[in-house]
Amino acid sequence: MPASTRPHRTLAVLVHCLGVLTALPALPTPDPPRAALTPVVAPASPPAVVTPTSPPAPVVASASPPARTALAEPARPAAAATAGPGTRATPGAGSTPGAGSPSTHHGADRGAPPAVRVRVAPAGTPAPAYRIEVRNNGNAPVATTVRQELPPGSSATTVSAGGRTTRSAGRADSAEVTWRLTLPARSTTTLNTALTAAVDRPLTAPACAFDGSGNRPYDCATATWQQAVKPGADAEPPPLWQRPTTVLAAGALLLAALAATGWWLLRRRRRMPDATTGRFGTDPDRTGRPDSRGTVYPRPAVPSPAYRRRRPPVWLVVGMALAILAGVVGAAAWTATTRVAAIDTGAQPTSGAWTGQGHAGPLGVPLREAAFEFTVYGMACDPATARRRCQATVGVRNLTPQQQVWHGELQRAYLPDGRWVTADEPATRAANQGRDVFAEPVAADQRMLVPLVFTVGGPEPPNQVELRSGVFSAGVRVDVP
Repeated sequence: MPASTRPHRTLAVLVHCLGVLTALPALPTPDPPRAALTPVVAPASPPAVVTPTSPPAPVVASASPPARTALAEPARPAAAATAGPGTRATPGAGSTPGAGSPSTHHGADRGAPPAVRVRVAPAGTPAPAYRIEVRNNGNAPVATTVRQELPPGSSATTVSAGGRTTRSAGRADSAEVTWRLTLPARSTTTLNTALTAAVDRPLTAPACAFDGSGNRPYDCATATWQQAVKPGADAEPPPLWQRPTTVLAAGALLLAALAATGWWLLRRRRRMPDATTGRFGTDPDRTGRPDSRGTVYPRPAVPSPAYRRRRPPVWLVVGMALAILAGVVGAAAWTATTRVAAIDTGAQPTSGAWTGQGHAGPLGVPLREAAFEFTVYGMACDPATARRRCQATVGVRNLTPQQQVWHGELQRAYLPDGRWVTADEPATRAANQGRDVFAEPVAADQRMLVPLVFTVGGPEPPNQVELRSGVFSAGVRVDVP
């Protein structure tokens, strides 16, 4: 071999050896002796239950039947797919149709009150009477207790459908009519009551449908009966200055005064002397006839006789003065009467720091304040004890376009001696099936019916309830008989 090619051959041998050494780890090696493969039976997986409140459970994408065996291969884990919170389990994914606990939606339906609605309307009769319609919109019968609060000073004369008139619990001065009914599905039950009372004032009688125990309200409604006005009945005559005859007489007197003034001014103008001669246009000349002819030559100056200045008659001046005085007095009296009639004598005095205007009324009358419309349908108290609970059924409606909150510390019940207590929030929560009505804001134009519980001490029950939406709201006051 020539000497010039030896280095190249040596270099080629070295490169070939390095390539062989580099390729050695990639060569296949003989497998080690394996243990005997033991067939493993895959246990049947329990059915997967998917609920909104449970954490996401892994769902196997493809499961084998229980009879098929699977070999244990540590290097190949089983492929699994995780089901999301909203994923439904399918029969092929290891779930059983119809199995599992009911969803939270069905649990909420069981706690929701039945679809019972109440409507009250006054009957068109000369005596106070009401018609109550109780409708069950559900698909199952509902046992309910219907109560109608009677106005103070009235008593029931006619009650239909087996209703009974009893005294309200803990309140000896008020009465109520109670019905215990079983409402068939998709039906309407009509109840009628007739009262005897003084018909010189409107009478409001609210009615509510409760559950079988009479504690949980389903729905409430109210109606006000007013005596029909007879067509020929004489109304109270208006004041003298507001009668049409008085206005017509004053107008005629004013026109007469203006006509007399115009006639006097015209007559005075005719009697004014001429500027050149100093005589009146109707004064006679030397011949005795009226001096109406003109002349070319100037006439000799004749001293004008002294005339006394004409003044308006006394009767005209006095008449105009009396007419003006009567008009001023009438306008002042009418303005004062209008302002006095606009004053609400039954409103509670409020301070300038309050928002809105305070209102007061009896049971069943909707009363509005700054943000809410409150309606107290009734109040029932336990028998007289050292500390007893009084539950008021209150309707609340948000009048504003925004959601509003209200607080239990601002809702008060006043005792006859002037003391007051705030709403018992734990007892109110228990009466509302565990729901805190003060923690949730009231949506715009939302109406809700809630029982408020007041715990009072002493033998006398509350005689007035004060409700308000905010700290600076004037609020409303409802008289409880």
